[in-house]
Amino acid sequence: MDTPTIPAIGALLDFSAKVVLVTGASGGIGRGIAARFAQAGAAVALHYHRNAAAADNVAQQLTAAGGQAATFAADLGDAQAVAALVDAVVARFGRLDVLVNNAARQTLAPLLEMDVGEWEAMLAATLRSVFLCTQAAARQMIAQGQGGAIVNITSIEAEQPAPLHSHYNAAKAGVLMHTRAAAGELGAHGIRVNAVAPGLIWRAGLEHDWPEGVARWQATAPLQRLGQPEDVADACLFLASPAARWITGASLRVDGGVTSGPSF
Repeated sequence: MDTPTIPAIGALLDFSAKVVLVTGASGGIGRGIAARFAQAGAAVALHYHRNAAAADNVAQQLTAAGGQAATFAADLGDAQAVAALVDAVVARFGRLDVLVNNAARQTLAPLLEMDVGEWEAMLAATLRSVFLCTQAAARQMIAQGQGGAIVNITSIEAEQPAPLHSHYNAAKAGVLMHTRAAAGELGAHGIRVNAVAPGLIWRAGLEHDWPEGVARWQATAPLQRLGQPEDVADACLFLASPAARWITGASLRVDGGVTSGPSF
């Protein structure tokens, strides 16, 4: 087996000449991930489903700061649409090196009152999308012959369920297991597949919408604060970079340590 080339320290997070596709990039965590990859030199493909204005705003901000970015619309529950998305990214930028599966659905629904439609919508947006995007991206990476990296955004709820989230918990747990399975199958092609599991991430208005939850989180987390989108983004950069060249099938918790304490 060939000994890998060890990159220089200063080049570990250099994504120049790399193309990164971020799904669900129009706001929140996705926007933060896209911005940090652009700052690292990548050409960033910003996927969105319906909110074209928000995606365009992200692209404008990234290009105004000197980055490369373009927006792409797709329904990630549709296999043909996903294949067309990857083709469009390659047509625009010439290749695909990194996929960040960030797009997901998050709703509250009591188990005994949840209808089948809500359950299926959650699985389609959160789990089916990861399968379809991983498959399409991996096929492109294999055709390029230079490997690649896939990072799936899961949640600490993939392993630690929360009330009214049985559908979300199940979908994210599925993404976690899909990460491990995909890592096993794609490693022979030089494609690494890992997951980032965020805890509670700040968004505008969160303290007003859920003050008791924010207070509980800050009191429980050893680092005593909410996460920021950039905290998740930097974990994605690490896992997609040569710094993580011998890491695949892993899940990195980015939660301020909240899951390190007792649950009783």
